[in-house]
Formats: sequence, C-alpha cells, structure tokens
Amino acid sequence: MEKNAVILVTGATGMVGGSLVRALRDHGFSRIVSPPRAELNLCETSSVETYFQRHRPEYVFLLAAKVGGIAANIADPVGFLADNLQMTVNGLAACQRFGVKKTLLLGSSCIYPCACPQPMREEYLLTGPPEPTNEGYALAKIAALKLAAYYHRQYGMQIVCPMPCNIYGTGDHFDLQRSHVLSSLVRRFCDACANGLDAVTLWGTGTARREFMHVDDVVAGMLFLMDRKNAPDIVNLGTGVDVSIRQLAEKISQASGFQGIINWDATKPDGMARKCLDCSQLTTLGFTAQVNLDLGIERTIVEYKYLKDRGKIAA
Repeated sequence: MEKNAVILVTGATGMVGGSLVRALRDHGFSRIVSPPRAELNLCETSSVETYFQRHRPEYVFLLAAKVGGIAANIADPVGFLADNLQMTVNGLAACQRFGVKKTLLLGSSCIYPCACPQPMREEYLLTGPPEPTNEGYALAKIAALKLAAYYHRQYGMQIVCPMPCNIYGTGDHFDLQRSHVLSSLVRRFCDACANGLDAVTLWGTGTARREFMHVDDVVAGMLFLMDRKNAPDIVNLGTGVDVSIRQLAEKISQASGFQGIINWDATKPDGMARKCLDCSQLTTLGFTAQVNLDLGIERTIVEYKYLKDRGKIAA
C-alpha cells in the first residue's frame, strides 16, 4: 500500500479495527478514514454508496461485524446472520463499483466444520456444517467468503480473507454478555480477587481447546497479507498453538492473583471440542506471531485494571 493512499477501515471502534488504525498511523499512513456507524452504516446500501462516492478509498479493510460469545449467539441468531451478511454484501459491492485496489475481508475460524480434522487447514472449509452454538454468525462468514471469491472470479477484484483464531487484547469488550472468552475470564478472576470471592464458576467442562492470538499480531498479519502480491485469497491467521479452556482459566487465575476454587458448570455448552488452525501457509509466506499467551494475558489484566480504576467498565 502506498503511504499516501486513502485507506478505509470499517469497524474502527472495535478491537481489531482500532488496533489497525493505530498501526497504520505508526507505519506512516496519513490518509486513513475510519468512520463511526453514524457516518457509514454498512447495513444500509445508500449510506455505503454515499460514503464511497465522497471518499474514494483505494484500499479497504472490511472489519465491521456483529460479534459476541456463545450466549449472545444463541440469543440472537437472526442478528448475527442478517447483519453480518448485509455488511459484506454492501461493502464488497462498493469496493467493486468504486475500483478499490485491494480489499481485506476479515473471516473467522468459527466457519470450519464442527467435526473438522485438527489442526484445521484452509481446504477443510465447507466440508461439513459449522458448530451449532454460533451457526448464524458462521453462515454469514461462509457466505462472505464465497461472495469474495465470486467477485474475484467475475470482476478480477483483489481480495484477501484472513481467517483468525480467537482474538484478544487491547480494545476488547469486558462486558460479560459480549466479551470473548479470554477477556471474560480476565474480568471474572480480577473481580473475584477484588471482591474477596473464594470460588468462580465457569461454563462447560473446561476441556474444549482453543487457540488465541493477540490483536497486535492479528493486525501485523493483516498488514503483512495486504502487502503480499502472492498471498492466497483465504489464509489462516493464528499461532498454531492451542490450550484447553481449563488451562486458560488456570493461567488467568494465577496471573490475576486469585486464590480460590474454580468450579465448572457442565450443564452449559463447550462448543467445538477443539479449534486449532494449521498456519503452514502463513508461516511459508514468512509471518510469525510475536506475543505469546502468557504475555498477552498479563497485558490484558493490566488493561482491565486500568479501565476499571477509571470507571470505564460497565457493571
């Protein structure tokens, strides 16, 4: 990407989008547009058309999405499917119409089949149904990948679709209803310490295994892929290393200083038994993550305490 190019980042108020905008500025890009939803509503075609007409972006990062944990996905499958699909339809159509040079459409590892062989390779996509607990979101992301492929085939659009594992880090929600698992656990254990609790009860059995990547590494990987002319259209973006949710909870418990007991509510769903990406393509291209899980947990705990001390964490 040229330093003077107009770069559009949608979803800039989110964890990945906010981190990307900061990274772009640090890399010397000065013509970054990162509109709030009130200025660019990807669910409304007229809003998207008007914005692209006015700003004429040359590179676009389509990161805006309706996201959440298991509970949120179960409660609102319509929203997770319809909203995410509409954002992709409008975003890609505008990129094609206004001649965007290259587009990054952020995918998700949740679209892999629930019975997928492990670790998950890109060619395993669409070989079976996704995990039922986040089916609406997964179906929207599956349709997004296919639509991107069709735009490339029919119009020659340059589109790269990174498939990240579980993302955490600076800018994540700590709202227990919307946060991802790692940030949710950070809040649970930090609050338990602050309130003097002697036990914390968590969903599931703790045996499910997940892979986690710090948002700084995710952003670095995205920029790496946007700069590579030989990057595949779909590529896994992760560390290739997974841990059980029980191990993750123990790491966070220890790092937070919690001294109590961890109980597991096995009546609640675990989701897929294991989700770990095969990142061979990414490694072959020359990219490796830099923030290990222990360091990332420490950073997340520091951020949570900082925000809580300043009254920026909702009850």
